[in-house]
Amino acid sequence: MSLADVKKNAQERMTKSIETLRADLAKVRTGRAHTGILDHVMVDYYGSPTPLSGVANLTLADARTIAVQPYEKKMLSTIEKAIRDADLGLNPSTMGDMVRVPTPALTEERRKEMVKLCKSEAEDAKIAVRNIRRDANEQLKKMVKDKTASEDDERRSSDEIQKLTDKFVADIDKLVTEKEKEVLTV
Repeated sequence: MSLADVKKNAQERMTKSIETLRADLAKVRTGRAHTGILDHVMVDYYGSPTPLSGVANLTLADARTIAVQPYEKKMLSTIEKAIRDADLGLNPSTMGDMVRVPTPALTEERRKEMVKLCKSEAEDAKIAVRNIRRDANEQLKKMVKDKTASEDDERRSSDEIQKLTDKFVADIDKLVTEKEKEVLTV
């Protein structure tokens, strides 16, 4: 493994950490409805757990309501039950051939809890990025020990990895600040 491989590997892993954070933040509820809230809801489809998006079309009826249109009409009650049992604080109701899922407005206290959750997710992402930096630095030290790289190369690469870490930590902070603003907006 070369110095470039170590840096490339570290950057790829840090990018994956950011993507994971993005996905986690997308699940955090804001005052508005969005179909991402229902991403992890599993529906019993002929005996096997299936993601809700696999058995129904999810759309926004309005700013506070998600419309769930099942592909098979007989799935209506199963979908409604799955959403209710998902422990999301949502109360779906069947209207004709679709399930309407109104998202209740968040209280100020609940918004603050959501912000804390966002900050916790961000801290986990920062820890992951720092662990990746540590692993990369250990690989560099091993390369110097094995005499496959000079100490100057190791120091230079270590500085580049630190700059990479600082960039990703700044990106994490930016993502969380945007999500906080979104959650606190009434």
